[in-house]
Amino acid sequence: MNTLISVVLPACNEEGNLEKVVGRINESFRQESLKGNIIIINDGSSDKTGEIAESLKRKNENIKVFHHRKRTGLTNALVTGFSHADGDVIIFLPSDMQSDPVEDIPKLLSVINEGYDLAVGSRVGRKEFKVLASRLYNFVCYLLFGVKAKDQNWIKAFRKEVIDELPLRANWHRYIIPIAYHEGFKVKEVETNWYERNSGKSKFGVRRLFEGIIDLVVVKFRLSFMKKPMYFFGATGGTIFSFGFLINMLQVISDYMLSVYDIKEHIPMLILGVALMILGVQIISLGFLGEMVVEYFSEKKEK
Repeated sequence: MNTLISVVLPACNEEGNLEKVVGRINESFRQESLKGNIIIINDGSSDKTGEIAESLKRKNENIKVFHHRKRTGLTNALVTGFSHADGDVIIFLPSDMQSDPVEDIPKLLSVINEGYDLAVGSRVGRKEFKVLASRLYNFVCYLLFGVKAKDQNWIKAFRKEVIDELPLRANWHRYIIPIAYHEGFKVKEVETNWYERNSGKSKFGVRRLFEGIIDLVVVKFRLSFMKKPMYFFGATGGTIFSFGFLINMLQVISDYMLSVYDIKEHIPMLILGVALMILGVQIISLGFLGEMVVEYFSEKKEK
């Protein structure tokens, strides 16, 4: 196989696992006769991860090491790795040894060799407490984006062109699959074994659940309405305006036509109706402004 492989390996406080995972990656390269390199990103580790990475670099010509002075998160670590990856296929693996590179690299590459643009690992035998949250997240992603993937936050292999078109921001590593799927890339999932940690601690926290929900809404908006913002703002503003108009019409009909109530008793409802109508008009106006911004940047890009 003449394809050049770049393995991106983010590491934060993984001094007990880093040397093992690098050894298993190199073993996979030897067994499969692969040509490639390993890109280690030390994401602000407070232990000896950075020192171990530099030591591995001196012993292996195919290793590149980059250091973040402070912890910036998995997405930024991936961006650093992707920007220095020169392989035709880029593989993301964790440095915690919960994935075995000797098993998983051939599985991911087999999917790429079938003609797919993105190979996604799906954990088998997983026994972590966050499994339920992961399943819920994957289900919501399916509802919002239509992506049929059981495990969207695990190991992946990409063709180089996929990475070049992914807009990654903080914590958006969770949405690589929906974004790639939306851009028309072919995605396939493959089952991989999951192993318990022997060293280090998981970086998962409850806070990530709330961040994930917010980011999910942002990504959905970006993919669905970025090019046509009026679809979102127009529908939302029109709905709110209609509710306000309906409230005021019911007040007018009941007070003047049917003489059922005294209008003075229903001034709060009239104020609510007027406020909703004004709010609806303002939201629709945001849609017009959004359309003008999109058109401006589209024309600028064409020029």
